[in-house]
Amino acid sequence: MVQNILDYLECSASQCPDKAAVEDLEQSYTYAQVREYGKRIGSALAAVLPQNAPVPVLMEKEAWTLNVFMGAVYAGCFYSLVEPEQPAERILTILSTLEADVLVTGRKLEQKVRELGFSGKILLAEDLAEHEICETVLKSRREASCDVDPLYTNFTSGSTGTPKGVVVSHRSVIDFTEHFVRIFGIGRDDVIANQAPFDFDVSVKDIFPALKTGATLEVIPKKFFSVPKKLLDFLDDRKVTNLTWAVSALCIISMLKGFRYKVPKTIRRVMFSGEVMPVKHLNYWRSYLPDALYVNLYGPTEITCNCTYYIVDREFAEDEVLPIGKAFPNERVFLLDEEDRLLTEPGKLGEICVSGTALALGYFRNWEKTEEVFVQNPLNRRYLEPVYRTGDLGRYDERGELYYVTRKDFQIKHMGHRIELGEIEAAFQALDGVSRACCIYDEPNTKIVGFYVGAPEAKEIIEGLAEKLPRFMIPNVFYRVDDMPVTKNGKIDRKALMAEYRK
Repeated sequence: MVQNILDYLECSASQCPDKAAVEDLEQSYTYAQVREYGKRIGSALAAVLPQNAPVPVLMEKEAWTLNVFMGAVYAGCFYSLVEPEQPAERILTILSTLEADVLVTGRKLEQKVRELGFSGKILLAEDLAEHEICETVLKSRREASCDVDPLYTNFTSGSTGTPKGVVVSHRSVIDFTEHFVRIFGIGRDDVIANQAPFDFDVSVKDIFPALKTGATLEVIPKKFFSVPKKLLDFLDDRKVTNLTWAVSALCIISMLKGFRYKVPKTIRRVMFSGEVMPVKHLNYWRSYLPDALYVNLYGPTEITCNCTYYIVDREFAEDEVLPIGKAFPNERVFLLDEEDRLLTEPGKLGEICVSGTALALGYFRNWEKTEEVFVQNPLNRRYLEPVYRTGDLGRYDERGELYYVTRKDFQIKHMGHRIELGEIEAAFQALDGVSRACCIYDEPNTKIVGFYVGAPEAKEIIEGLAEKLPRFMIPNVFYRVDDMPVTKNGKIDRKALMAEYRK
């Protein structure tokens, strides 16, 4: 029985010690090396930190960083990647929230870290990696661990502007990884191309399936997503088989017609999440890689990556929306109406709620927000059953397939009508000449603002939308942009769009 994710690493290190576990452009570490560095770093950290202490890791996304993560876990602690490019104020807020006594960084970032004014101890990963392995201490820490101990904390943007630390346990990651690997057939011969930042939960679907199966994790340089030719060369040269990417990352290739340059023939799976995948872009990928498996994944960070999946099994028109599919095993996904009644009939809109082992442990030192969204299942008055209220609205169709419709925040009241901005965006993106679209509601001026990348003028867009939407759903203002701004996690940056509109 797997109780700790180190069981994955140690099994792979025993079965294929000399196989590359993680690589980037400059570094490559075998499974045996990741295990050894993890034990060295873990022995050093255990000498200065108690069990289950946070280990903030301020490092770039690179192969070496995975060794530090494993070191934190060997120490019986949990890691939290702190992105170096964030503003100093946000970094300090994260460290303060964690009540961190130490901060691990690399020598090339040491000066930057010291300038932050962090009051705790700064540890250099290079020094930790030279520490003698102390098997007695590591064994003691492992024996004292439980599967509900935290594995990592990822900080997401909070609605108040204060980042929220989502705490995820070993048990949740193990439960998700076991099903993820089995359902999609990931194995030792796979080469997994990591696109997501290490502080974004999409990367969890790269890291732990690789550790479990003995696959190789290839860390793609972030700069390559601005240069599609280099990105495609990387995928082709590394013989990548598996992509689990944010929607925006896949759209970069399709928007720029990247496959005219090169098609990496080894790709077997294309899985996407984070936003609604425009069918126009999905169809582009399918036209060049028709034999690949395409999977629409849905789920927020708070339920350990994803709670539903849909394997694309039919053709979709450009104005259609993909289902989010069915729940992963050992997860319960259901809709509640505004009175907390169960919804099962087609067409009715309800909040998507999730229960099961995959639920996070809540928000680090934020009980108020935790208790707001991690609640007792209102359908169960008999025993404790925590559920996570996602804040997303969904509906079933006549086939019984579940669809994501919009965020609660994106449901607006306009001209007396309740409108889902996601429905407008789906119709907008299906128009000829429009590659991406996003709608925002300017509430003070009661205007729907449509941002888009593409050639058509406003008149053409209005005519096209009038064939698909009622008049009251057609945006009042159209704003063409050269590129759709995205957050560091690859989602459309709606705040940046609104700031541009209000200039």
